[in-house]
Amino acid sequence: MLYPGNLKKEFNKNINYANRGMNLEALVNEANKYYEINEIAIIYKKPTPVTITKVTYEKNKVLTKGQLQSKSSLDYVGVYKGKYLDFDAKSTRSKTAFPLSNISNHQIRHIKNILKHNGLTFLIIEINNEIYLFKGESLMEFIEANERKSIPYEYLKNKGEKIDLKYNPTLDYLKIVNKLYFKGERYEK
Repeated sequence: MLYPGNLKKEFNKNINYANRGMNLEALVNEANKYYEINEIAIIYKKPTPVTITKVTYEKNKVLTKGQLQSKSSLDYVGVYKGKYLDFDAKSTRSKTAFPLSNISNHQIRHIKNILKHNGLTFLIIEINNEIYLFKGESLMEFIEANERKSIPYEYLKNKGEKIDLKYNPTLDYLKIVNKLYFKGERYEK
């Protein structure tokens, strides 16, 4: 790129994959804030239940140790169009499959319970720089019909719905929720 005075500057985008899941969560949190401000839905990230066990003070630092109080279910909970919804955002570096080890057994039991009570439950999965909404029903079907320890990428593409990034909110996952659960209804006020 040439700048005034014919100075040449190069732009190198540094990609850090260390916090991929955190980037996905940031997109979900941004969407949830948008939905709340625009009175579309109320969806929150549940805090992880932690008990503080020790606090140490060192040179302008506070070091805190803690332990989990109990197993958490899925990360997000809310209500949309009068329906309870519960979901989690997951990322994988694998190019070929989503490892089921990314979902703990108590989370799978929780998803089954939500489905049993007619709630909406799903995963938002980032794989190969794409993001899919994968219904809890599809997850349970896969687990019950397969001995595999991972969901193939092609299966996610076929059974999940791709969420295209856009503007405001960047990750408009409720558009896909409408398509899958509410027969394509719009969600504007």
